[in-house]
Formats: sequence, C-alpha cells, structure tokens
Amino acid sequence: MLDVKNIYSGYGNVPVLRDVSLSVKAGEILLIVGENGAGKSTLLRTIGGFIKPERGSINYAGSEIGGMAAEDISVLGLRLVLDGHRVFPELTVWDNLRLGGAVQKDKAAFDKAAEEVFTVFPILRERLKQPARDLSGGQQQMLALGQAFVAQPKVLLCDEPSLGLAQALLPPILNFLRGWAERGTAVVIVEQHIDIALPVADRAMVMERGHVKLTCAAKDLKDELRKASAVHA
Repeated sequence: MLDVKNIYSGYGNVPVLRDVSLSVKAGEILLIVGENGAGKSTLLRTIGGFIKPERGSINYAGSEIGGMAAEDISVLGLRLVLDGHRVFPELTVWDNLRLGGAVQKDKAAFDKAAEEVFTVFPILRERLKQPARDLSGGQQQMLALGQAFVAQPKVLLCDEPSLGLAQALLPPILNFLRGWAERGTAVVIVEQHIDIALPVADRAMVMERGHVKLTCAAKDLKDELRKASAVHA
C-alpha cells in the first residue's frame, strides 16, 4: 500500500532524513518511535506532501507521489493528521467534520463514519454547533482525528495522537485506529507513549538522528532495544 525507499529530506539546507525506507500494508499498523529530533515528524510530512524529498521514492498504491502537493495526495486517499490539533478554529465542530469528508461523495457513508466518531468521542456530539476554537486542546485533537476518519483514507499517517490529551484518552484513540486498520486501512503512527501504543501495532520502527535504527515486529521491540543497549553498553 505504501512503500518508501531511500528518502532524503529536510528543511532548506538543513538535512534531516538520510536514506530512510519503510513499508506498510493494508490493514497494518506501523509504530514509529525515537527521541525528539530523530526525524519522525519530518518523515510523515515528507510522505504527506508537506516537504518535497531531495531524493528517493514514495510509492502509494502503485503510483509515485514523492514531491506531489499535499492536497493532491489527500485526494488520492492518503491522509496526514498533524500534531498540535490542526483544525479550522472559526468553523463549528460539524463543519470541520464536513470539510474533512469533502472527498466522500456518499452521504450515507459519511453519516455512518461521523456516527462512529461520535461514539468514540461523545464530547464532539455535545459540542457539534460550537466553534472549534472553544474546544480544549485535547478535544481539538479528537476533532482532527475525526476529520481524517470521515474521509475514509486508504493510508493514515498520524503524528503524536496523544499530544494535548490526557493519557487516559490514548487507549480508546489507539483502539479506534486499530479498528480502522482492521477494515483495510494502512496506518502509520508516531507516538511517544510506547507502552500504550505497542499492543495495537503490528510492526515498529525506531528512528535515530534521521535514519532507521531498526525495524521489527511490535511484540519484539523491547527485546530488540535491550539487545541494542547491551551492545553499546
């Protein structure tokens, strides 16, 4: 579904990613972890079209999308949920969801997806007619996830879904994403709360200083990290 090969990317003359590759299949969740500054967010922004790669390949569903504009990539069915609860603050909760589902032409499918969002995040139903700016940071993050869900993308990139949320809210969000993957969506998550995120992931990738340190089955990540630490001790 998504195949990234040998990507080099950064900001202007500042290189960040060096020879980064990953793949994620339909129905799979890939968890990306690493220290701050490792290049995790830069990787998602590059895949999502917000940063143009210097070289390398980004293949989505058989088509090369590296260097395409973010809005064009979104229309194809790849969606990036940025960190920091990016929503339209002056619009109501409902209008934010409607904009998120603008590519969804089937009204019944949109209504069904919106109902699922309200089931997971009931506070959004309660605040449906309020401007998004009146929501707390955590509630805006829920809305950002809801916007992506109603679009029903084939690939979802999710950067720090826990940012601005009470830690107790993270398990239902991750379970929401797990259910999404089980319907065939390929999901890539960047998340700092490893212990909570690992149980819902299929594979894990560790980034360090702009490159991939290791990739393994999610269940093996802690053992692999212990082995790596022992080697460098």
